[in-house]
Order: sequence, then structure tokens, then C-alpha cells
Amino acid sequence: MEKANLKRLGFKCGIEIHQQLEGKKLFCNCPTTLRDDEPHFTVKRKLRAVVGETGRIDIAAREETEKGKYYVYEGYYDTNCLVELDEMPPEPINSEAFETALQVCKMLKGDFVNGAQVMRKTVVDGSNTAGFQRTALLARNGILKTSEGDVRIPTIILEEDACRPIKNEKDHVLFRLDRLGIPLMEIGTEPDIISPEHAKETAEKLGMLLRSTGKAKRGIGTIRQDVNVSIKEGNRVEIKGAQDLKSIPTLIENEVKRQINLVDIHKELEKRRVKKFTNKAKDATQTLKNSGAKLITKTLQAGNTVMGIKLNGFAGLIGMETQPKKRLGTEFSERAKVIAGAGGIIHSDELPAYGITDREVGVLRKELLCEEQDGFALVADEKERCLKALAAVNERANQAIQGVPMEVRKANPDNTTSYERQMPGAARMYPETDIPPIKITKKMIDTVKLPELITDKIPKYEKMGLGKDLAVLTAKSPKSELFEKLVEKHKKIKPAFIAEIIMTAPKTIQRQYKIEINPTEEDFELLFDELSSDKIAKENVLDILKENKPVAEIIEKYHMMSDADLEKELKKIVEANKGLQFNALIGEAMKKLRGKAAGKKISEMLKKMVG
Repeated sequence: MEKANLKRLGFKCGIEIHQQLEGKKLFCNCPTTLRDDEPHFTVKRKLRAVVGETGRIDIAAREETEKGKYYVYEGYYDTNCLVELDEMPPEPINSEAFETALQVCKMLKGDFVNGAQVMRKTVVDGSNTAGFQRTALLARNGILKTSEGDVRIPTIILEEDACRPIKNEKDHVLFRLDRLGIPLMEIGTEPDIISPEHAKETAEKLGMLLRSTGKAKRGIGTIRQDVNVSIKEGNRVEIKGAQDLKSIPTLIENEVKRQINLVDIHKELEKRRVKKFTNKAKDATQTLKNSGAKLITKTLQAGNTVMGIKLNGFAGLIGMETQPKKRLGTEFSERAKVIAGAGGIIHSDELPAYGITDREVGVLRKELLCEEQDGFALVADEKERCLKALAAVNERANQAIQGVPMEVRKANPDNTTSYERQMPGAARMYPETDIPPIKITKKMIDTVKLPELITDKIPKYEKMGLGKDLAVLTAKSPKSELFEKLVEKHKKIKPAFIAEIIMTAPKTIQRQYKIEINPTEEDFELLFDELSSDKIAKENVLDILKENKPVAEIIEKYHMMSDADLEKELKKIVEANKGLQFNALIGEAMKKLRGKAAGKKISEMLKKMVG
């Protein structure tokens, strides 16, 4: 999208980064490892929204409660505790995570708060056993330098991550406790982002800064980007869970197009003079009891019902595209699914279809009192679920009359979005009474050391002799500290060789031999100790790693020959190959003694023997 067009549209965009930190959990001593083995226990809970500090119930929390779901939590006796189950008070905040968070605040030049007050943020979607998330503001008014100018950082927050969702059913959600409580840095920007590509750059820079601490977790799901997007005639929409940086520009472009299309629908509804309405759902079971629609007959055979609702003035608009392969009707359907757990809706703009005939459509329109410009929606499910689903459709239709609803949407794999929940407000926050405020003093701030940025490491590594690609790979890797440690210790080994082995050997072995290896730091340290002291040859490094065993267990069998033994072997080779040219002799020696002696030493000894 052209920047000029975006400016004309009144485009606004901000980013929120959520980065998990290594170490222990934020308010207990449990590990932060995710597990896939069979859980040891399950706990069932129901949650309800309560009033926040303002005396009101948060709108998003109220919506979650109205779903009526219960929640099941899977856990492990050896890696979960009573804090995670909300059966005992939290322990003091993890000091290592707190120090890392202060580093980030300092790197972004934020204004530290005098005291970090842990707050409870009401969350009743089941993602936290307590019904709230613990979160602490550490600094305000930071700055991130980008190619398009400064991006302001209003808040830098340290909080606990939520439970890991495993399965979402109609009446309950299954979670795992392993992710709950992992330290999470949240960095939000002001709407200073001027284009989709600028959003990607901002996310990249924030991610780089967080990884530079050396404490950021790595892997899928350890960093999540939320994008806030709006246009002048639209509204702020938060898109959650943009995992892949490359997808951010397309996600934003699709949301801009969605808001443009929703504004067009709003303007058409204005032309039609459609006003807010509250229509009651009507039973359509008798009309469709003999329908050829399999979805309908299957539902009725299960003892359920079919209900419909009139949508005033929506004829021809429900089928209008809002995103690629998604229509306004999709948004109605998503709302019904999230609020009521209904499988989906059928709307008038797509009928006759699915086995519903033109005659049945006519009867339905008559029963629902539809006039020419009216549309309708149908839901087939349990009666209570139908009523709740169609009430949600009615609400979403009223929002379409107003324009673009302010809401939270989730990112889909195809870079479209789906409705997740209402936009929460300030009513969900209140102080955590089990943890005293943490005073942030000047002395504390002064003792926080700034890490070397990844962007500064890259040119430094290039000066060491690493190629550009290898320098970037090494600088971005969590093994960069190990690399620097080995380079400092082993002056006679080229840094490029050390980097090549640490960074690429596992992939090389996987590609060539179909063997997956995961050497430890101790393995690499011993490997280069032995190489530096001339006990093993360079040629054997991959062979040693390829065995996929602790290096200490197998290193001896790769030790090189003593000078005396090497001399004996070379004399035999010379005797057996009289008359061969020197280069040919070297070839024979290398063939027989590969990995048993350094090539340079073989060449020097042979030269002395044959003159």
C-alpha cells in the first residue's frame, strides 16, 4: 500500500511485543519447559467476572462469563505447583527476570516508575486459573529508533504468561499449566507506525533488542506480536498472535481493506436509513423439517432446533466481501461461534443453497416478516445456543450499522483475521495484594549493565573473518556467547571455523547423514580444547559430532597418533610406494592416515624423509 494512500485514509498503527524470558517462572520456582507427555493430573474450574478498581465489570470479561464455559487444566507434579493452581499466594517476583526487564527499559531510554506495583488484570477466558493475570508497569516514554523516525514506547511491562490452550470444545476449554507464569516482557508502541512495512521493521527491531539481552526464549510461540490498526472512518482493532514477522504487512493491509469495506457497508446502510434494531429469534423448525439441507436435517434428527432472525435492511450486504474469502456473513458467523459455540450460520444472501430451496426461502422471509431490503440468518443447534447465537448476530449487525466495531481479532494462517473478543478497558485492573510494590532506585538503575546489541555484533564478527551470512547467523544465535568464549580461549583456531562448527554442524549432519544432533556447550568446549592441543584433527570434528554421543565418551578413539608412531607409518608408506612423486605420496599418506594426524604434519615429515 502506498504511504500517500494510507495517509489519506488516516491510517494509524501500533505494535505490542510479548517476549518470553528464560529461567524460572515469574512468581514461583517452577521451570519454564513446555511438555508433551501425559499429564499427571487435571483440575476443573469455572470463572466469573468481578468488578475492577473502577467499580465496573470489564466488557470483555462480561462477554467471557456469558459464554458459560468451564475450564480444565492439565499439570505435572514435578514441574507445576500450587501457585499456578491459585491455591497458595505468589512468591516474590523473579529477580533475574526483573533485572532483564530493567535492562530493556534502559535500552529503550524509558522513564522508570518509582515503584513497580504488581496489578491483577481480570482475564476470565480460562487462560489463567486465578481469573486474572499479574502484570507490572516498569517504565514509560521510551524511544525506538527506526528508518522512518522515532517510534514512542508508552509502556514497558513485565507480566506472567497465560496457560497453553490445548483444545477448545463447545462447553469447555482444555489448557496446560506449563506455560502459565513464564516471565513475559510486553512492549507497546504509540501509533507512530506509518506503513505495513514500517510495522514489520519496528517488530524486528524490538525483537532484536530483546534477544540482545541473552535472556529471551527462542522457538515458536516464545514471541508474539499484536498489531493495532485503524483508519479515519474506522476504529481501533487489535490483531493478536502475528507469529511470523513476514506476515505482518499482509495482515495490516487486509485489516485496512476490511475496515474500508465495513465503512462502505455502513454508508450503504445509512442510505437505506437502517436504524439500530432488536429482533427476536423465531423457530423455523417446522418450515425446514423436510428440507434437503443435510446440516438442518442432521441437527433436527439429534433433537435440536432451527431458528432464524430478521436483519433489517441487510439484503445484499451480508454476502459482501470484507477480507479475502471472507464476507460480512463470516463476521456474523464468527460472532455466533465465539459467543454461543454455534457451528455457524446460514444467511439469506447465500440462499437458495445447501439444499434449502427457493420456495423455503420465500416461506422463511414471510415468517420472519422480511421486507424487500431485509436479510435473515439461520442457526441450527440446541435451542438455548440458537437464541444466544442469533442475539450475537443481531448485536454484530447493529455494530455494522454504526461502522467498524472496536474489537480484538486473532491472526489466521492465511493472514486474514477472525473475531476473538470485545476490546477490554481499564475496569479490569486492580492492585495485587499479595506482592508489595518494588521500589526502583537510582542505585538499582545504575547497576543495570546494557548488553551488546546484535546489530553491533555483526560487524565485529565480520572483522574476525566471518562472512556476512555467518556473522548474522552467529550474532542472532543464543550460542553467540559460547562462540566469543571459544574465540578468546583458542587463539590458534580461526574464528570462522569455530562459528561454522557451532552454527552449522547440526544442520550439515542432518542434511548429509539424516542424523539429528544437539551438542551441549560442554561438548563444544571439549571438542575445541582437544583440537587446540592437537589431540584431534579438523577432519574428524564432524565425525565426532555425528556419533551423537557425549564428546567426553568418544573423544579418545579420535586422538591423533604420536610423532613416533606417525613416523613409522610414513616409512612404511614410502617403502611400499618407491618411485612415486612427492604429491602422489602425500595422497597415499592422507588416504591411509586421514584423521590420525594433521595434514600439515604429514607433509612436513614426508618432505624430510624423501628430501
